[in-house]
Amino acid sequence: MTVTDPRPETATPPAAATPAQTAQADATLTHRSGRWIDNWNPENPTQWANEGKAIASRNLRWSIFAEFLGFVVWQLWSVVVVSLPAAGFQLSTGEIFWLISMPSLVGATLRIPYTFMVPRFGGRNWTIVSAGLLLIPSIGLAIAVSNPQTPFGLLLLIAAFAGFGGGNFASSMSNITFFYPAAQKGYALGLNAAGGNLGASVAQFVVPIVITVGAAATLNLPLAGLIWVPLILVAMVGAYLRMDNLSAAKADITASLAALKEPHMWVLSLLYIGTFGSFIGFAGVFPKLLADTFPDFKGFTIGTATVTLAFMGALVGSLARPYGGKLADRFGGTVITIGAFTVMGLGILSVILTLPMQNFAIFLLCFLVLFAAAGIGNGSTYRMIPTIFALKANGGIGAQRKAAAALGLISAIGAYGGFFIPQLLGFSKTTFGSYTPALGWFALAYVAFLALTAGVYLRLSKKTGTRI
Repeated sequence: MTVTDPRPETATPPAAATPAQTAQADATLTHRSGRWIDNWNPENPTQWANEGKAIASRNLRWSIFAEFLGFVVWQLWSVVVVSLPAAGFQLSTGEIFWLISMPSLVGATLRIPYTFMVPRFGGRNWTIVSAGLLLIPSIGLAIAVSNPQTPFGLLLLIAAFAGFGGGNFASSMSNITFFYPAAQKGYALGLNAAGGNLGASVAQFVVPIVITVGAAATLNLPLAGLIWVPLILVAMVGAYLRMDNLSAAKADITASLAALKEPHMWVLSLLYIGTFGSFIGFAGVFPKLLADTFPDFKGFTIGTATVTLAFMGALVGSLARPYGGKLADRFGGTVITIGAFTVMGLGILSVILTLPMQNFAIFLLCFLVLFAAAGIGNGSTYRMIPTIFALKANGGIGAQRKAAAALGLISAIGAYGGFFIPQLLGFSKTTFGSYTPALGWFALAYVAFLALTAGVYLRLSKKTGTRI
């Protein structure tokens, strides 16, 4: 018979956990039903090496694919509108530009609520839903363009649904932010953004081929939407089977409200309208600009398919974006952003000066320079945000939290450029009969953005002795 001494002071205390044991305990991930993961901490090196990196990479791959399709759907109408007159649609110039710009207006607006959907529903769950929503504008477009008698109001409504694709960027970037450690966030977010941006170029390359291949006197316009339906279904199934929800993902409403009160957030939003807004705005309108400026150039015929060159603008801008971030790391975002606006202004002026020559190659080259500079400016402007918020930290909400919140808000506001640029070009065409006045306004805007960047951030850089 064993007698246990009830006195607590005689009990043997448990051995204290060693630092290694504590780290191992903290690194243990708990997987629950619905692919929820608890105790996620990518800053823990043990957890990251054991499971975290593989999980994050898997989620990043499917996030890129879903966001890529979002950009594809976002840009569908920019390609289709060029072919609507040939398909029997009777639309005014103003109506065509509304169809081009409406997806950007809705997409930019949706980016704000989409930012908070991942913490609310889970990254995997929301990716399934947000990808599924892309079926509405894809199938809707196919139905609408199959009948030339479709009312303009219905066309505009379906174009507005394409804005779902623009909203996907915010939730996708928000989701990936939670998966990666601070030292690798920039690389992961850069891949995520670049993969999404490429969707605009792919849509403008693939759709003209698909709608013309095998077509004789008519165009297969419904295919512009239908070809993406199987890929959207793949993205939904892939997200369901391979992505995860993180219980550690929390919405930072306090930091968002604090960021809204920060004057620099609004200055940087203006600059991002100038860079990303120019990229998405000109990408959306470029097929129409090429068709109107050079109506005799229909593209290159390969068999029964037609390949246009409008896709090159979005492609160049997408590929240039990562280099903007790298150059900003080396020379400072302010200097690179100033350089980007300078080149963008010169690109627009070159277009204006060479338009009377009616030389397609020169016109295309000038715009490709503009797209490249806009892409570089996207990366450099985005890179400035955390640096500036770190300098302005003065207690209260931490600089890192405010910067993270500001990134989402700035990306939403910048996307409104995709609405303003087509609208101003449409106004110029209908009022003055030419795009030249609007191009002149854009050149002046780039001068103003350049002056704003230099006046605020070169001065702040000198004042603080920090390369911004």
